[in-house]
Amino acid sequence: MVDSVDRETRSRIMGRVKGKDTRPEMTVRRLAHGAGYRYRLHSKKLPGKPDLVFKGRKKVIFVHGCFWHRHEGCAMARLPKSRLDFWLPKLEANRERDRRNEESLREMGWDVLVIWECEIRDKNTLLKRIRAFLD
Repeated sequence: MVDSVDRETRSRIMGRVKGKDTRPEMTVRRLAHGAGYRYRLHSKKLPGKPDLVFKGRKKVIFVHGCFWHRHEGCAMARLPKSRLDFWLPKLEANRERDRRNEESLREMGWDVLVIWECEIRDKNTLLKRIRAFLD
């Protein structure tokens, strides 16, 4: 299967994908802050640089994009139709790195919550989940 845009355009599009301050991450941050929780962002001292760090509670939240982190069973995590030899190892490496980071954090005594991009739509349920995790 051939890509719908040329290689240079695809490269430019993919180069603009953000790793921090994404729309799903900002939604989670607003919900947590609005509920009265205070946190630090992207701590370089912790494995995986969690998106939100609640140091006093020893809890972290990761906000994962369904495509980039291969959310199992999610329609948003479908594989590209072209260059599978490139994408499959890259995306699987992301998933494996996430697993290692979560394991390291848990071994260090941290509780970990992963929120997926597709879960952002239902803000009421998401807020309940965040509160249940943090309380």
